[in-house]
Amino acid sequence: MPIPFKKDPIEFKQRALFATNVFDLLPSDHPCYIYEVIFEQLDTSSVEEQFSVRGQNAYHPKRITGILIYAYSQGVFSSREIEKKCHEDLGYMFISHCNCPNFRVLSDFRKDNYEFFKECFKQSALLAMEAGMASLGHVSLDGSKFKANTSKHKAMSYGRLKAKEKELTEEIEDLIAKAAKCDEEEDEEYQDKTGYEIPEELKIKEQRLAKIKEAKEALEKREQELNPGKKIDDKKQISFADKEARIMGKKGGFDYSYNGQINVDEDNQIIVGQHLSQNANDKQEAEPGLRKIKETTGDLPDKMSLDNGYMSGDNLEAFEDKETDVYIATGKGEKKDQRPLEDSNRKIKKTDFNYDEDKDCFVCPAGHVLELKTETRDGKKVYQGDKAECDICPYKVRCCSSKRGAPRTINTDDKEPLRQKMNEKMEQESSKEIYKKRKKIVEPVFGQIKNSGFRGFSLRGHEKASGEFSLTCSVHNFKKIVKAIIC
Repeated sequence: MPIPFKKDPIEFKQRALFATNVFDLLPSDHPCYIYEVIFEQLDTSSVEEQFSVRGQNAYHPKRITGILIYAYSQGVFSSREIEKKCHEDLGYMFISHCNCPNFRVLSDFRKDNYEFFKECFKQSALLAMEAGMASLGHVSLDGSKFKANTSKHKAMSYGRLKAKEKELTEEIEDLIAKAAKCDEEEDEEYQDKTGYEIPEELKIKEQRLAKIKEAKEALEKREQELNPGKKIDDKKQISFADKEARIMGKKGGFDYSYNGQINVDEDNQIIVGQHLSQNANDKQEAEPGLRKIKETTGDLPDKMSLDNGYMSGDNLEAFEDKETDVYIATGKGEKKDQRPLEDSNRKIKKTDFNYDEDKDCFVCPAGHVLELKTETRDGKKVYQGDKAECDICPYKVRCCSSKRGAPRTINTDDKEPLRQKMNEKMEQESSKEIYKKRKKIVEPVFGQIKNSGFRGFSLRGHEKASGEFSLTCSVHNFKKIVKAIIC
């Protein structure tokens, strides 16, 4: 006896007798309905102004923006894949109103409207604040590396660029000389060939030389901005595909990347400020981070917490004269060793010295003074003790490490008073309790972004990649808002 399996419903093989809405097949609490309401509130007037009444009717910017945001929220980033989803997935079909643009339209819109996506992010943050999901009570700033749209294999060092430029120039000159001789000796030189082989090879080499020169000039311009007046190290590299990306280290590996910076509010992990940096570390990111919060929300947070990567003079100075109460973690070299010097054989570190701000000097554990010896234009300072005092000091073996017997030196800069204040502040138990919250505020957000599939950029160049990062941060905020509404 055959097993009585379930049969297909009659609607599967024939049309319904009455008209029906295909989107009724979606559950009533499907996120696409909420996304649609949010997208209708987006202000896309800055993009709409770019269109003309002439020609064919264009897709409305709200529709394309909605499709891209919804796709990114689902972990789909390829424009071709997004177009495919709009023809196969009911959620995408609802967002696109069954009128999905071609993948090139989607790709070009994302590429050409990077400035608008920065405005779109601002709208997402303000919408969350209006909904009471962010209050700027405690904000944490952090950065993470995202891969640029290029490869280490599409790059060349400065030394190699110079050598290749010289090599190609000589080869081109040689080919030009041969080409000039072709007319006189064509029959003898080429016999049964056409005589076009050298010009074609010449064309290819000239194109290569142009790319080499372009990359070399871009690298020289970059290094001049970063290190004005200094000789360029031959090991410095640049990518041919994305000349504005930088080599950055991550988990023991190195790749061309950008440094994504986000300011996250404690209440519901809403991103209230973001920017994309070309710096491999975070030592100069506090000032732009504060500026972006102000630009986005119109205000600054009551408290901010940052990890030890932000512990630099420039970052500390950025918070001067600001009402924001800042907490920056101190590293191992900045924390005082609580073990008494008399009861241990430990090395004497910089933290064992007391800094006298009024006299601008350091005082060692034995009471000797380290005077300011040198100071550079960029604020770097070197303090050194007196040799006669260091030679008779009982702590010399544990303090002076110079093989030539030089007295103890301390290197710092003109921001040392700010460092001392932060070190003292972070030793307090109340400060430690506030700083502990940082891990729960900002670090999970990068995990959520990367676990959704976004680990690198589709666009090239700092400006366009910044626009895509703004889009990604907007998506994060919209997902938080949608989740809050559903729950």
